[in-house]
Formats: sequence, structure tokens, C-alpha cells
Amino acid sequence: MALVEIERKWLMDGFPEQSYDKEYTTEQGYLAFGQAVVRIRRYVDEPAKDCILTIKGGGTLMRTEVETTLTPDQYEALLPLLAAPSARKKTRLYPLPGGLMLECSLVDEGEPTAFYYAEVEFASIEAAQAFVAPPWLGREVTEEPGHSMAAYCQRKAGLAGEVSE
Repeated sequence: MALVEIERKWLMDGFPEQSYDKEYTTEQGYLAFGQAVVRIRRYVDEPAKDCILTIKGGGTLMRTEVETTLTPDQYEALLPLLAAPSARKKTRLYPLPGGLMLECSLVDEGEPTAFYYAEVEFASIEAAQAFVAPPWLGREVTEEPGHSMAAYCQRKAGLAGEVSE
């Protein structure tokens, strides 16, 4: 069954100074880059929690996304197959008006390549287009190539080629 992900993305200078609902840390790596990307993710601070295998199609605002759960043992078995080094993300969830949630992440904290970004997922393209971002969100990069996590991991590894956004 194919699902659709509709989200907008912004680059930020840091975490928002407002209170957040939850914080968690994940590690994710990419098994394949190209027309579709294949990613595995685990929750660093919840090692018993199921891990996730995700396949994402091309696109920016809207794209196909299929996810399935993996056990921690299955995740570990896939690690040697990674096409690039994993990235670590500290993510905070901030409630927004209208029941939306802002996911703000610090990627690879302490490394020279570290950066912050934020995403908001929407139920429809119309809702995404109607959303008025607070000015503190920073520069929107939803439609700019090269701002996906897959593209970041590919650059970090020094791999050439085009990544599906």
C-alpha cells in the first residue's frame, strides 16, 4: 500500500525557544539513493522500540512514502549495507495551531556538518499551501533541491549522483 507524505521544510539557526511536547534522538542511514531512497531508522533513546524501514519516492512537497517496522536485530543486520554513513538527529516536537506539529531537528550535533531544520506534515496539498509559517521558522527550502536527509548523507559520504528529493 502506497502512502503519500506532504510536508514543508525550513532551515533554522537553532531550536525554537518555546516549550516542546517531546524530544527523541534517532539514527538513520540510507541503503539506496536514486529515483527512490531506502532508509533505516532507529530510536537511540528507546532501543527496544521497533526500527523503521522507509522507501521514499521523488518529489518535494508531496511524494510517495512507504514504511514498515523492523526489529532491532533486523536493523543491525542492515547496517553493513548502508551506502553512506548514518546521521544522528535530535528532534523536538512543537505543537502548532490547528493541530499541526512542528518537528525541529538538530542533525549530527557537534560535527562540522551539523545543521537545524524543521518540517511540518499536512493532510493535503491545500492545507500545506494555506499554512502561514511563523517568521522564526527561517528560510523555507521545501522546493529547493539538495535539502533532503538523503542528499545530506550522500554529500557527507562524498558520493556523486542525484538523490531523489
